[in-house]
Amino acid sequence: MTKEIEQFTQLGIGEALTAALLEYGIDKPSPIQAEAIPPILEGRDVLAQSQTGTGKTLSYLLPLLQKIDAEKKESQVLVIAPTQELAMQIVREGEKYGAPIGIGTIGLIGGASAARQVEKLRQRPHLVVGTPGRLRELLSTRKLKLHEVRTIVLDEADQIFQMGGADDVRGLLKGALRDRQLIFLSATLGQDVRGLASREMRDPVDVGIEPEQKLAKSTQHLYFVCQERDRIDTLRRVVRHYNPQRVIVFVNQTETIAEVEAKLNHLGLEARTLYGDSDKVTRATVLSQFRSGKFRLLVATDVAARGLDIPGLELVVHLDPAADSEHYVHRAGRTGRMGRKGLSVSIVTDRQAFIMRKFSRELDTPIVERALYEGAVLSPEEADERRSGASRRTPKKPADPSSNKRNETTASSSAARSHASSFGAADPVRSEAPQRAAAPSGANAGKPSAPAGRGPKGGKKQPNKDKGAPKWLKDKRSTE
Repeated sequence: MTKEIEQFTQLGIGEALTAALLEYGIDKPSPIQAEAIPPILEGRDVLAQSQTGTGKTLSYLLPLLQKIDAEKKESQVLVIAPTQELAMQIVREGEKYGAPIGIGTIGLIGGASAARQVEKLRQRPHLVVGTPGRLRELLSTRKLKLHEVRTIVLDEADQIFQMGGADDVRGLLKGALRDRQLIFLSATLGQDVRGLASREMRDPVDVGIEPEQKLAKSTQHLYFVCQERDRIDTLRRVVRHYNPQRVIVFVNQTETIAEVEAKLNHLGLEARTLYGDSDKVTRATVLSQFRSGKFRLLVATDVAARGLDIPGLELVVHLDPAADSEHYVHRAGRTGRMGRKGLSVSIVTDRQAFIMRKFSRELDTPIVERALYEGAVLSPEEADERRSGASRRTPKKPADPSSNKRNETTASSSAARSHASSFGAADPVRSEAPQRAAAPSGANAGKPSAPAGRGPKGGKKQPNKDKGAPKWLKDKRSTE
């Protein structure tokens, strides 16, 4: 844009929607909204790419709500989303801004009662939002009719393809009007999405706000290296250090989610899980409690957390590294939304550190290694210096006085034994206490007594009786 847009009215958004936006504190369009709203209002096909958290949802919802004729009881706009959570999030936004101007919205997602959804469809809602599988199911049974739908939106289009929804999307496009308007949006637009756009779109407008900058500039990206067995403890230390109100923890395998949840709760970090195959009520309850602050850590896979908008989310932790740079973009995009500050932390082993350097190159974004030492977050070099400095400064353990006394006694005893042995005497230390029997008396008085343990026993002479005896005793015994 050659000039900055200050008001939504400058883009063609009416006063009713503008007033609704002001009620929620939105008074100025984001860059992607300023780029996308005008061509969408004109009815052009649009291919929009912008980093997550920049306001893409309102970039198409606002102009489409503006275009819907509330007087006509027919479905006029269809929005396709890859996950139940994202679909219901779009429904909430549609109800928030559409209800005040008489526009009805419905969500059609798997895991919910199809019969109830069919009943609501009979009311001819203006805006239909759903997941590919459920939409295709209702279309095949003729419960959903698209012959009056004039605009179809693919939100998080690349994820729809990655999750195997391509055939469902093609079926939905065939069931719609040939001259319908198409809008594809995502943080990353792969070859599959662009290929579909080239086949189905007519002279599309390619909208992108710094497409080479896939990650929000307001988000900081760090990684910590530890041993495999220390991952959970490192996560605990990261959370304790940054002390955020809410954290999303990403794992790669659903099989490990329950174990991670149990370990975190054992450490005193309130955690719940978000499974991709959980039923609608459970997932909705967990997300509602997370948003309201009932617990602190949400452990989830990429599929479960795709497209989630959690207000005020300060920290995202990759307990397992993302599968590729595109998955990293979507994970990290949960924080730092709409210009707010965010933090993305990856916890990796030595063998996985190269993945972070690879992502950094591919995304042209600094992902910096950091280390935790004594409660501080430092560069690895600073942490090593502090560790070596602490090692040099550690004083030697003071000697135990009683130990010194024992050592002196032992040394004195050794000296005494050495001194005594030079004169052929018995060991003074070993022979002192045990041999303190009564002094000789009577007939034996005045006679030298034999060393303890060497005297006659049972009238028999003991072997080696002269060993260690003084010379005068040996001479006396030899004359007897």
